[in-house]
Amino acid sequence: MSGQDLKPSTDEAAESWTRLVQAVLAVLLLAGTGMLLHHYAPPSTNGLAEEVAELHKQVAQLQQEQAMPAMVLQRYRDSICYIHGIYRVGFHGQPPRLRARVSGTGFVVAHGLIATNRHVAEPWYGDPEADAVIGQGATPSLEKLVAFFPGSPTPVDLDPTVVSANTDLAILHLEFSPLTEMLAPLPLATEPGPAGDIVTVIGYPMGVAGMVAKSPTGIYERLAFRRDDIGAASELAALSLIRPSATCGHLGDVVGDKLIYDAPTAHGGSGGPVFNSQGKVIGVNSAFIDGFSGGTLGISVESLLPLIVAADHKIPVSNVRVSVPASSKSK
Repeated sequence: MSGQDLKPSTDEAAESWTRLVQAVLAVLLLAGTGMLLHHYAPPSTNGLAEEVAELHKQVAQLQQEQAMPAMVLQRYRDSICYIHGIYRVGFHGQPPRLRARVSGTGFVVAHGLIATNRHVAEPWYGDPEADAVIGQGATPSLEKLVAFFPGSPTPVDLDPTVVSANTDLAILHLEFSPLTEMLAPLPLATEPGPAGDIVTVIGYPMGVAGMVAKSPTGIYERLAFRRDDIGAASELAALSLIRPSATCGHLGDVVGDKLIYDAPTAHGGSGGPVFNSQGKVIGVNSAFIDGFSGGTLGISVESLLPLIVAADHKIPVSNVRVSVPASSKSK
C-alpha cells in the first residue's frame, strides 16, 4: 500500500478526532454552565416568607399584650366593684366584743353573682383577734355588706351565698336592681396558664383612701381626713369617682390552686380579678407577702368554677358550704 493511499485515511482520522474533542468540550461547557447556573440560582423565598410571617405574629402578640391592661380595664371596669362592710363578733344580748370594717373588690361572674375572697365575705375569717373571741363562744355577723359599682351613684346590698371550705373564695348575691341586670360577667379561663405569662390585676387597692388620693384636688381636700368610709364612698359614687385601678406583672409560678405573680396590690385589692394576656380571668387576687415584690398571691380560677356552679344552681359541692342566709343577716 502506497503513501498516497495512507494520507486520506490519516486526514479522516484527524477530522474524527477533532470532532470528538469538540463534542467533549461542548458537553463539558454545557455541564459547567449548568453548574454555574445552579450555583448562582436565587434561594427559595419560602423560608423567608415563613420568617416574616413569624415576626408579624410575634409583633402582633406583643402589641396585644401591651394593649391588654388598658383593654380589660376599659371593657370590664363597670363589672368590678368596691366592697365595703362592717362586721361584729360578740355574745348574744351583750355589746359586741369586736366591731370592724372591711374593704375589698369583687367582680361579676354570672347573672346576679360576684366573686371575691372569703375574708371579704366573712371578714372574721383568718382574723386572729376575731378567732380568739369566737373561740370563747362568740358569734360573728355582718352588719353591712355593700358593693359600689363604677357609674352608679348608690351601693347595692350583698348577701354571702356560698364560700369555699378550704380556699379563700366566696360568691356573693347581688340585690336585684336595674343596674345589676345590666352588668356583664367577666370572661373566665378554664385554667391559669403557664408561668411567665403577663397578668393584669384590677381592684381597689387601699379602698376608699386610694380612691380619695387619686380624686381631684378639691374633693381630696374635703374627703382626705374623714373617718366615715361609707360616707366618703357614697360621695365618691355620686361624683362618678368609684374607679378601679390596674397593675401589671408576670405569672411567676402556679402551685396547686395558688397563683404567684408580681403585679402590685394592697389592702382593698383583695377579691379582684387576675387577667391573663388573652383578657380572661385566671384567678382571684388574695394576698401579698410583705417585703417581696414578686409575692402577690391569688387563687386559681379552677377553684372558683365549682363555687359559681353551686351558687348558680343552688346545689352543694364537696368544697363549698352555704353561708349565712340573707334573712338572718344583720343590716
